[in-house]
This record gives sequence, C-alpha cells and structure tokens, in this order.
Amino acid sequence: MQNFHPRHYAIVPAAGSGSRMGGAQPKQYLELLGKPLIRHALEVLCATPEIDKVFVVLSVGDAEWGRHDWSALGPKLVPLFCGGATRADSVLSGLRAIAGEAEQTDWVLVHDAARPCLARWHIEKLIHGLAHDEVGGLLAIPVADTLKRADPSRHVLETVPRDSLWQAQTPQMFRYVMLRRALEAATHVTDEASAIEAAGLHPKLIEGDATNLKVTYPLDLHLAEWILNNREG
Repeated sequence: MQNFHPRHYAIVPAAGSGSRMGGAQPKQYLELLGKPLIRHALEVLCATPEIDKVFVVLSVGDAEWGRHDWSALGPKLVPLFCGGATRADSVLSGLRAIAGEAEQTDWVLVHDAARPCLARWHIEKLIHGLAHDEVGGLLAIPVADTLKRADPSRHVLETVPRDSLWQAQTPQMFRYVMLRRALEAATHVTDEASAIEAAGLHPKLIEGDATNLKVTYPLDLHLAEWILNNREG
C-alpha cells in the first residue's frame, strides 16, 4: 500500500579507513573541536525533526565507536555493525539491515561521515526541494573553477568546459526501494546518485553551498574547524 506520509531515514556509512588523511586512526574518529569528526554531522541529523532515525553503518570490527558516549544524541541514533569494503557496500548493507523497518516509499538520506559541517538548513532544503520529485536527488554546487584534464605525467591535455557541471555533495536522498534496487544492480559506484543514474533515472540537483565541506586531507580539518567556529559564533 502506498505510504502517503513517508518517513525520512538517514544512513551514514562510516566503515572506511580514510587513508588519504595519512593517519592510523579512521578519519571519522579524528578530533574536531574536541569531538570525533563524525559526531558533528550526527548531532545535526539527530536534531532535525524531519529525520526519524539515523543509522551509522560501521565496520564489523569497529572498536572505536564504543569508546565514545553517544547517549546525548538520543534514541534516533542507531549503530549498525555491518559495513563493507566500499561506500556502496556499506550503504547497501545498511539498507538491508533496516528492511524490516523502512517501507518502500520512505526516503533515505545518505550522508558522508567526513562532512562534519552539515547544517540543518542543508537538510531542510534537500527534503523540501525533493518532497514531490519522483526520483530524488542530492545537494550539489555549480563548478566555479576552470577544469583541466591531465595526462599520466600531469601535463594538461585539455580544458574541460564547466558549463552545466556540478560538484556532488551529500546528503543524497532517494526512496528506499529505488535506492536499494539501484545499489543491488550497480555495486561499483562512488555515490548513490550514480547508482540511480545507472538505472536510467535522473536525480535532481539541489543547490547547496561550499561550507558543506568534505574532509579528505589534513588541511581540510582546519577549514572545517574555521567553518564550525564561525557558524556557531
């Protein structure tokens, strides 16, 4: 039966090692303003009324999660120790794990564990912008810089026109059944929108902003700290 009042579930894949940061500790647990990096986004997701539950998909052997106190985030937060080798594997494992709770037409918002500067207005803009969309979509920002395509020796082959190019962010939001089927069929994608595209569908782009930064390299931690400090101030 059609669900006319769909719920919104968040899935945060957090089973990766964050190797590009160059440290021994998984990136999601690096300290940012006195908290694990992942906690900043989890706090926002759990505090957003439109989000019914927040599932964090961790690796099976994750021992670090239990060393932190997450109780202040409330009952919305649910860890799932079923992460896979890739982001797509982890998201799909999470979708399978919540199959008994989520209805086919419920929305699922997938958010990067390494985007600690997520703000409530990002989530609300995405949810409201996609409420009546048949496919779903993602936060993204138009590409502003000139793009160069390089050869293996890092010499420029060509300048790539940036017209109509967007930089994908998260959250990315799709119906439960649509996202699960897409990921079951396309397991080597780097984000959920790519899986939906592989199914022949066209996700909608909802314009976000550059403060929704993904922490990939050590310098990004300092940028994230500056963003959070100035936003809170």
